[in-house]
Amino acid sequence: MPKVLLPIGDATEALDTFYPFFRLQEAGYEVVVAGPEARLYHTVLHEIPPDSSIPWDITQERPGYFIRATMAFRDCRAADFAGLFISGGRAPEYIRYDQDLLRITREMAAAGKPIASVCHGVEILTAANIIQGKNVATVAKCQLDVEQGGGKYVNRDVVIDGQLISSRTWHDNAPLMREFLKLLDGAK
Repeated sequence: MPKVLLPIGDATEALDTFYPFFRLQEAGYEVVVAGPEARLYHTVLHEIPPDSSIPWDITQERPGYFIRATMAFRDCRAADFAGLFISGGRAPEYIRYDQDLLRITREMAAAGKPIASVCHGVEILTAANIIQGKNVATVAKCQLDVEQGGGKYVNRDVVIDGQLISSRTWHDNAPLMREFLKLLDGAK
């Protein structure tokens, strides 16, 4: 069974993480959840409350479910995986400094393996220095990250540029996963 790597950290966004976690398994892939260490991690729910009596200009963060990483980034090797799915939330802001995560991201890009990113996941792509000249979707507030990484920000539900596929937020999960699975299935 082909494996897909799903890197996480504390404050990974719940829907960005659990939707691909289960959808990939449903499609016949083994999902390997990895983190800075192999342990239990906290997810969060990110959204701008639609009916708040006091409007929010930024996403509100609330605790979500827990998810266990069964592998540490330092133990990951690109040759073991068919693809990479990078979820969003607050986690990418912190785990983008992990040199082993950046190494595995670069290795997968260099090998031409499918890489999916949603929302703040672009912070890892930028830190890994793999989006120069690429069209990339992300949440609007991360447009600067794309531009600083040499990419071109595109405000669409899903953007495919070679083996890189990206989306804005969890609201785009269905089209993102549909296209990511096509890339994965084509790489089998």
